[in-house]
Amino acid sequence: NFPEFTGRLCPAPCEEACVLAINAPAVAIEFVEKSIVEHAFDNDWIKPEPPAVRTAKTVAVVGSGPAGMACAQQLNRAGHTVTVFERDSRIGGLLRYGIPDFKMEKRIIDRRLVVMEAEGIIFRTDAELGVNVPRAELDAFDAVVLCIGATVPRDMPVPGRDLDGVHFAMDFLTQQNKRGAGDDPAGFALPEISAEGKHVIVIGGGDTGSDCIGTSNRQKAASV
Repeated sequence: NFPEFTGRLCPAPCEEACVLAINAPAVAIEFVEKSIVEHAFDNDWIKPEPPAVRTAKTVAVVGSGPAGMACAQQLNRAGHTVTVFERDSRIGGLLRYGIPDFKMEKRIIDRRLVVMEAEGIIFRTDAELGVNVPRAELDAFDAVVLCIGATVPRDMPVPGRDLDGVHFAMDFLTQQNKRGAGDDPAGFALPEISAEGKHVIVIGGGDTGSDCIGTSNRQKAASV
């Protein structure tokens, strides 16, 4: 649905499997995907595609991460009227709050949201199911899709885990993304986390670990 996202963020296992790599460099599939969609946006080829006919069916999508956004786009183009509920103040979920700006600028999300809203999708932010969105409100929809992601991190039950200065990656990355968006740190759910001037250890060497390394460097950590 969103080649401008996957063309920046996908780990591209397809390139590892590319048969050309037997005797030559693999096709740079991810870069090709990104290049095509950016060329399309630059030439104004990507336009809203509202459905020709509405079904009179309504769907609530809970969660506005990449799964929720893709679900909303597909159902809306099938003719259903879709409302997306997001508990945070901005749409995007992991794309917005978990991916650093140096991997994907948030204007990339906002650009797509303009198209989706023009297609008729309704986005409601600061709308948390069971808190300020009662169950009865969802009962009014013909269908409900839960795209709420997995926000519970893996912990390490080791001595010292409870000491100050030990943080989950998503707490660290989310704060930096909110800071970059201009949010007031006083409104953060947790005490403000900063790597500035500190010696940082990152446990985990995947995409999230590399995001923490890049963020720490940009916050001027003493070492990582």
